[in-house]
Amino acid sequence: MKNKVHTLLITVVILIFSFNTSVLGNEFHLDQANTNINDKKSLQRGAKLFMNYCSGCHSIQFMRYNRIGKDLNISYADIEKHFILGNEKIGETITSAMSVTDANQWFGQSPDLSLVSRSKGVDWIYSYLHGFYKDNSRIFGVNNHILKNASMPDVLWKLKQDKSSKKFDQDIRDITNFLDYVGEPSKLVRFNLGIKVIGFLFILFIFSYFLKKEYWKDIKYGKWRAKH
Repeated sequence: MKNKVHTLLITVVILIFSFNTSVLGNEFHLDQANTNINDKKSLQRGAKLFMNYCSGCHSIQFMRYNRIGKDLNISYADIEKHFILGNEKIGETITSAMSVTDANQWFGQSPDLSLVSRSKGVDWIYSYLHGFYKDNSRIFGVNNHILKNASMPDVLWKLKQDKSSKKFDQDIRDITNFLDYVGEPSKLVRFNLGIKVIGFLFILFIFSYFLKKEYWKDIKYGKWRAKH
């Protein structure tokens, strides 16, 4: 009986080790996005790039046009002029210009990107947008190092062709930064509020320290000092 249990344990360990080895072998390297959600200029550029190159196929249905304008300091006039391409109102959510039926027919699916930064992470988004390479066996002539056989074409190829690698890299970082913001817009408020709270606590600590010294000086040096 002991031999059978021992054999079973060894088998389980081997299977677990084999599975982990297989998983590790299929892992891909993710480049660090190094985004900064407090960089309003980056968020503004990323919003513009997303609307111009991504919103034709992908929606961010949990985000509203007016929320972007308010959070990113973009006037409603600019939002209506440069962001809204159809008949949507500024208070509506941002949907894809392509219908779901067409998306499923042409690409298999065209997922909403509202929460992609939370489900995949900013490094994944950044690496994915960087990961396209030429592959003539694919219908759009490209494949992706991060997501093999992705049905998405390389919509940023024109930017990659016309710009320096440094500027193109910044464009991808800006889009990634914007999607990070879209995944949790309250993060902007939370970060700013956190800085104010820490500042308040620091000032409160200084006042508390001097108040404590004032209260205790009579105990240590005054009439309340213990007599021997």
